[in-house]
Amino acid sequence: MARTRSPALPRFSSVASLPGRARLVALAGALTALVPAAHTASAIPGLPNKPVVIIVPNAAGGPSDLLGRLIAPKLGEAVRQNVIVDNRPSNNGVLAGELASRGAADGSLLTVGNTGTHAINATLYKRLSYDPVKDFVPITGVMSGGLVAVANPTLPANSIRELVAYAKKAPGKVVIAIAGATGEIATNALKQQAGIDMTNVNYKGGAPAVAAILSNESHLTLTNYSSVSGHVTAGKLKLIGVTSAKRDALLPNVPTFAESGLEGYEVEMWYGFFAPVKTPPAIVQSYYREITRIAGSPDVRDKLVAGGYDVILSTPEQFGARVKGDYEKFRKIILDNHMQID
Repeated sequence: MARTRSPALPRFSSVASLPGRARLVALAGALTALVPAAHTASAIPGLPNKPVVIIVPNAAGGPSDLLGRLIAPKLGEAVRQNVIVDNRPSNNGVLAGELASRGAADGSLLTVGNTGTHAINATLYKRLSYDPVKDFVPITGVMSGGLVAVANPTLPANSIRELVAYAKKAPGKVVIAIAGATGEIATNALKQQAGIDMTNVNYKGGAPAVAAILSNESHLTLTNYSSVSGHVTAGKLKLIGVTSAKRDALLPNVPTFAESGLEGYEVEMWYGFFAPVKTPPAIVQSYYREITRIAGSPDVRDKLVAGGYDVILSTPEQFGARVKGDYEKFRKIILDNHMQID
């Protein structure tokens, strides 16, 4: 193996013959040449010299947390600084939104946002101390996925088409467990488009809602597949549809709502990164390039896909358009069904 030659110091005799100041300069220059090169510059020029914080609006273990923790270590390598994931769980992510909207707009603060925290909360709450749309700048959407309609095996419906037919024959008899704003919106959109009457019952989280389905206290719920996959595999629950625009790659045999007679029906949960609205555009663009590079790498992409999500990697402009489009779509559903919270 070839050896790398170290730069040679000037011979002492030649240095000694120089005037005092020139001698010091020559020695300093020679010694500097022996020092290893400094670390590569940060991939996000202009960042302040402090840790980068990623606020996550949910507790550890959920989709938003998965995304933040997959991106954080590789982003830290790129920016040459510590990147810290800060979980701030609360109802529908409101606390995280408040903190992130008021944070420093210098690139040192990011937040993971989703359909609920940004497109839905903007209308769901009549009074917020911040605007989920106007107080943030979108960086990139990273992943998305639909909800699954999962039911107790005793429900006499094995598809959304059969559910609609049954609900029309027995108005109000079907009880849907509601856990979170997105599930409620997806449920009300189903009822509104199909013209059926089903009874919504609210539960404090996904786990209690699934428990209610298992006990047949409620008949079905709309939720993330990851939260019910074990029960489905064990035969304790059955899948009857997915809310996304296309079939889930992990569930190729489960039809979409649109395929089951509800043309145009689509409710998806997307997840991505935002920054406070006054964050410099150059920093936003740099984060877009780095986050999409990291999320598109095989090891990270494979983990997202294994979790049941499509990897979307949209530009800031594309992501912003999706946020605005879903805000307008869900606003109508929220107002039509009197869902607003004081």
